[in-house]
Amino acid sequence: MATLMSNYSRLPVTFTRGQGAWLWDSNDVRYLDAVSGVAVCSLGHAHPAIAQALCEQAHTLIHTSNLYGIAHQQTLADALIERSQMDSVFFCNSGAEANEAAIKISRLYARKQGIAQPKIVVAEGSFHGRTMATLTATGNAKIRDGFDPFLPGFIRVPYNDIAALQQLAATETEIVAVLLEPVQGEGGVIVPALDYLRQVRALCDAQGWLMMLDEIQTGMGRTGYWFAHQEQGILPDVMTLAKALGNGMPIGACLARGAANLFQPGQHGSTFGGNPLACRVGLAVVETLSEQRLWERAAYLGQYLLNGFRERLGHRDGVRAIRGKGLMIGIELSQDCTALPKAALAKQLLINVTAGRAVRLLPPLIISDAEADLIIEGVSELIDTFLTAPTTL
Repeated sequence: MATLMSNYSRLPVTFTRGQGAWLWDSNDVRYLDAVSGVAVCSLGHAHPAIAQALCEQAHTLIHTSNLYGIAHQQTLADALIERSQMDSVFFCNSGAEANEAAIKISRLYARKQGIAQPKIVVAEGSFHGRTMATLTATGNAKIRDGFDPFLPGFIRVPYNDIAALQQLAATETEIVAVLLEPVQGEGGVIVPALDYLRQVRALCDAQGWLMMLDEIQTGMGRTGYWFAHQEQGILPDVMTLAKALGNGMPIGACLARGAANLFQPGQHGSTFGGNPLACRVGLAVVETLSEQRLWERAAYLGQYLLNGFRERLGHRDGVRAIRGKGLMIGIELSQDCTALPKAALAKQLLINVTAGRAVRLLPPLIISDAEADLIIEGVSELIDTFLTAPTTL
């Protein structure tokens, strides 16, 4: 009898160690990791700065609770504020928790506005987590299926459609916030029009809505900027982070500024969130990204991969789109390709498929040009074989 709940559809491999962009399985077979634990291990596996921070802090102090001051929490908050121009940070354990905090902030904001039944606008195709509030916000019917009834107070619009938001502004009077991903990851690596977020920012300003950005996957350098929205020269009112913030150590963060800086003592909390161990590791991540300017590396490598894939697959029948931002790459096919990650294992390559038809690549920001070439070669061959004879995989 299985002792683990069957909520995961796992691939038939178990990894025992990692180094940089590579993982080794229990038979000591080496795999090139083009997923990074779903954008978590942006500095790669067993990074020396992360290992050192973990070991030193584990031998010093792991947890005290938020009943007391935590020096590393303050230092990490200062480092994130410096890079984001936000005002304050709440630390938690995951992206879902960070988005829960954002949603609660929007409810407090509504009370200040005298709005009794507030609404948050979210996007179709989005993914914000699997807790009840974040699941309600998520715009993927497959992920939501079976978990209704959902929370009230969410309105869904097409992503990358400023006209839909403008129409809501003309008809709805109780909207208090818009929650969006700068690039939709689970939605198939959907990159919006270059000025979309800027237009959303202007609309939020005009309507008095909070602009809340879920940068859980796009943040911490992955898209070529510290945070993806910085490409458009805007600031959100609320921003959430997780994934690469801990490079594998569970940590999330909700950042707020201005009118969104609303939490008072006792209104929100997290038992483990922001403990000394997680924050010391988060600080090591921030310092490493800064010292090596890895967001610039992500921008360069992302374009390198896009160019390579467009050369290899751009004119291939069955490839509908090749898109991305930094090291978030999506290759959309004309048919279901959910079998591809298992097939990729035979090539000692780790990839991911999302939205049923999009191969999603999220390699570590530290990969070499030669490793990028291996990803281009391996993924292109895999897709070419699949499109030629999909039933053989």
